[in-house]
Amino acid sequence: MTSVIHVPFPISPKSTVVALHCSLGSGRQWSKLAEELGRHHQFIAPDISGYGSNTCALDLPLTLAEEVRCVSDHLNDATGPIHLVGHSYGGAIAFKIATDSAFAHRVRSLTMIEPVLPTLLRESDSDRRLHARFAQLSRDISEDLWNGSVLEAIDKFIEFWNGSGPQDPISASARLRMIERADKLAFDFAAAFAEENATIKGASLRVPTLLFSGGTSPYLTQRIVRRLAAIVEGAEVRHLPEAGHMLALSHAATINPEIARHIARADELAGLSLALSQIENQVLPLPFERRAVSDRVGEEKA
Repeated sequence: MTSVIHVPFPISPKSTVVALHCSLGSGRQWSKLAEELGRHHQFIAPDISGYGSNTCALDLPLTLAEEVRCVSDHLNDATGPIHLVGHSYGGAIAFKIATDSAFAHRVRSLTMIEPVLPTLLRESDSDRRLHARFAQLSRDISEDLWNGSVLEAIDKFIEFWNGSGPQDPISASARLRMIERADKLAFDFAAAFAEENATIKGASLRVPTLLFSGGTSPYLTQRIVRRLAAIVEGAEVRHLPEAGHMLALSHAATINPEIARHIARADELAGLSLALSQIENQVLPLPFERRAVSDRVGEEKA
């Protein structure tokens, strides 16, 4: 059975936060964010297919659309509008939900922390070089996994995502968990590279969007965040110069309050929009009624 962080709420919440973790992670990644937001929202942080307790080895997703289907039960369980939060590969899935899924109309806000959307980088020579290097990394890691060289695959994966940040040692237990779930990496790479028309989809976003990047992360994901900032209307960007790709964990104390404010503002905007709509529905008919009466009076005089 899939594990999920689900924070109970004393009264019926009006909206739900759905948080999606990175590759080789689990929903437990979001425990601190759950503490931050769970007092005011339903909070769901599922294990993405192939990770955590969701270890089904059959029919693993090969596209982001299939990943969305795998978390659809959790999305269906969400109360009211949905605030999406996603980190790395989870950010790519969140992007897919918000732009191209049956749940898109329910999304009230989107937060992406260095989402892995490499196909955004195919529109300029410099960006295409980043795309090509990442594609080569994908092939190298997938080949290692196919050949049974799991340790080599894990080392290449970790070395890349460390970027220019410090090479912090990984605990034996964490490394063992990575080894146990390593085969899913090939599927994650395949899904990320299969996502087409990401630029068009990003430009179509019309929900409040918050983006995070770290200054010691691989330039690939820093560049993806910049591309998204340029194409998503009204997107806000927070860049943490000292943070690396795992800033969702390492800098949770900094970014979680920002995410909470972003979600609160989106709820306020939605409430204001609803109130204005109700006022317009009440006020607008009056001038038309007056005009109709005036027309009738004019006709009678004539």
